[in-house]
Amino acid sequence: MLDHQRRFLDLALEREVLRFGDFTLKSGRVSPYFFNAGRFDSGAALAALGACYADALAASGLEVEVAFGPAYKGIPLATALGVALAARGRDLPLAFNRKEAKAHGEGGTLIGAPLAGRRVLIVDDVITAGTAVREALGHIRAAGGVPAGVLIALDRQERGMQGERSAAQEVTADFGLPVVAVAGLDALLAYADERPELALHRERLVAYRAQYGSA
Repeated sequence: MLDHQRRFLDLALEREVLRFGDFTLKSGRVSPYFFNAGRFDSGAALAALGACYADALAASGLEVEVAFGPAYKGIPLATALGVALAARGRDLPLAFNRKEAKAHGEGGTLIGAPLAGRRVLIVDDVITAGTAVREALGHIRAAGGVPAGVLIALDRQERGMQGERSAAQEVTADFGLPVVAVAGLDALLAYADERPELALHRERLVAYRAQYGSA
């Protein structure tokens, strides 16, 4: 497990972003864990999270020129990434979308740096059905941007309801985009090995992956 993955999982536990128990998902599956990025709800938490995103991006080798945060959760996440990169000497332009087009002032649905001709990274918390990615791609392409990849916090590595691939794998297959996660279920299992208090949860995580894990 990489250092930024361990830091990320430490932070997720500390902030109760990552919780263990019995959680019924939208799919109807009962999961032994739940991830709620909305609990990264302080300046310090977002600063630490942004550093983890920045490390994951660096490790991926992806070449990007703009970070795009889909409304709403993606906006603070892309901003946190941008601030973390700026602290390291890289000033990455940022952009995000409105849910509804603005008819006055500057108008339109996009705010921030221009996308035309630039390689654009979509930054979000998780991928579920790929809907947010699809909408983001529409905005990016309409503005002349070139989608370059997707950066998320957690990849559940869990197959969808219609096939053997995970949501992240489906995004790659459907749109030809690499998906980079700060951590995935594999890292979470390795992390549980290091934390004796998570031993019971690890057994349930292994069983859940055996039942629902992606190919």
